[in-house]
Amino acid sequence: MFDVIVPMEQEGTKAVVRAWLKKVGDRVEVNDPLVELETDKVAMEVPAPAAGVLREILLDSDAEAVPGAILGRIAPVAEVIGHEPPPVTRETAPAAAAAAEPRPDLRDPELRLSPAVKRACLQHNIDPKTIAGSGRDGRVTRADVDRAVEQARRAPAKAPAGAAAPSDGAIRSHDVPHDRMRLKIAENMLSSVTQAPHVTAVFEADFSAIIAHRERHKASFAARGVRLTYSAYFVAAAAEAMKVAPAINSRWHSDRLEIFDDVNIGVGTALGEKGLIVPVLRRVQALSLEGVAAGLEALVEKARSESLTARDVSGGTFTISNHGVSGSLFASPIIIAQPQSAILGIGKLEKRVVVREIGGQDAILIRPMAYVSLTIDHRVVDGHQTNAWLTRFVEVLESWPAD
Repeated sequence: MFDVIVPMEQEGTKAVVRAWLKKVGDRVEVNDPLVELETDKVAMEVPAPAAGVLREILLDSDAEAVPGAILGRIAPVAEVIGHEPPPVTRETAPAAAAAAEPRPDLRDPELRLSPAVKRACLQHNIDPKTIAGSGRDGRVTRADVDRAVEQARRAPAKAPAGAAAPSDGAIRSHDVPHDRMRLKIAENMLSSVTQAPHVTAVFEADFSAIIAHRERHKASFAARGVRLTYSAYFVAAAAEAMKVAPAINSRWHSDRLEIFDDVNIGVGTALGEKGLIVPVLRRVQALSLEGVAAGLEALVEKARSESLTARDVSGGTFTISNHGVSGSLFASPIIIAQPQSAILGIGKLEKRVVVREIGGQDAILIRPMAYVSLTIDHRVVDGHQTNAWLTRFVEVLESWPAD
């Protein structure tokens, strides 16, 4: 027997079994997608570790799956007596065809569902056969699923037996059930603010230097296949700031503080109505600006195509929330991603009037400015380290060399 194991690389993140893609008795080959797991961060397929027949399912749908747990077992074909179907003869073929019925679930190969569409149907409990596909030859696309979900939300739903009554009968309302990702986000946010005393410090940064550098170099980066974004500068500057306050890049334990030598930075990536994902760029301290930009581009593309792996969203030691892209000037507190010790917030970039000293005289200038905030776990660091970190972060951005 071969055990199907929950991957260890989740680093303790809780997962649940979303769906089995094979049934007991089905033949599988090595690396065939076998079962889909879902954490608060990512959905992932566990492949078959060996060829054979799925003999047992030990953790069924909605069961918790901790790293190292056994999901099921695969038996070698030779050990399964009578597994091979009888040969089809001219006499038995019509009866076999009449008895065969298409499977009404996601394992039906005729549905030709992409992994993203399959995950969306499972997440929202939608039968893809009820969706009119707009893709080639009527194939169901992710956009088709999203439209079906939106239509289902707008349609008045019958209250199931035992459902909670509306909070106020005089106010018209409708219910939107929580999906697993939203429930997990809610659990994590509440856990973080309960565990860690959050304190936020705010500085202001002049983006003139990085804007000038980007304008000068973005074409050459693009020629090498790399998109140079402002996020690359934020990540690089954050790694540099860790040198003056290493405890920002740490983890609190009851008996000690674990300070990480590697700077693994997660960057919040919005997925619209589907939520938020935080892919992690590893060992940033060893990367050039171009290396940071290339790494971020690859991760964001994987996030938007829903192809992130568990490794892509684990192992972070620090997080950046670029909330200004959606218009906010400042947000507080930005909730720390446990078990990290701090999170950086970048507000909206806008032109502001500032006073600068030029040639010994004060001058009123217009500069591209943004508020930058560092929310820290006050168990870990105090105001001195927090302000030292932000001072260096702003200094790196404002003194970025033109070449």
